[in-house]
Amino acid sequence: MSTYPILFHPDKRLRTVAEPITDFDDDLRQTAENMFETMHQAKGIGLAATQVNIHRRLIVMEVPQTDGNTSNERQDENLPREKLVLINPEILEKSAETSEYEEGCLSLPNQFAKVVRPAAVKVRFYDLDGKEHERDATGLLATCIQHEIDHLNGILFIDHLSRLKRERIEQRLAKYLKNQEKSANE
Repeated sequence: MSTYPILFHPDKRLRTVAEPITDFDDDLRQTAENMFETMHQAKGIGLAATQVNIHRRLIVMEVPQTDGNTSNERQDENLPREKLVLINPEILEKSAETSEYEEGCLSLPNQFAKVVRPAAVKVRFYDLDGKEHERDATGLLATCIQHEIDHLNGILFIDHLSRLKRERIEQRLAKYLKNQEKSANE
């Protein structure tokens, strides 16, 4: 396995709308495995192919499974995780009820903001064998699915924020990335 470089905002390639996948072959399986490796190395819970400059409708994720009562689900390493691959995902239904989660993103490292999204979704997707599935999701899983599908459509979580909040995050991110680059060059 190998890893891919992750694109960082404001890279314009993050705004590319991904193309549907039609070939369910060994190359696709290898891409998914490499994406899992990339996500694990970056300590993420979800990764869309767009984030690694592969503009195909592919998502990998390992979201902690909770009953919704865990206050900081993303950081709890003791929770069981389900390994999911979603190919050509499509949200079929969204709940009227909303929930708010503090979201982060591997393409906006070290940046977080509260985002309001539908609390529950029904998603249709294909697995690596080309088999179609439908699944209901709530809580962190629903948020992660919506976040990653947004990536496939060229949308970032900061696009759901007010202009002022988005600009603050972009300024902090630019400073963070500049400091990272400076440290790497020393």
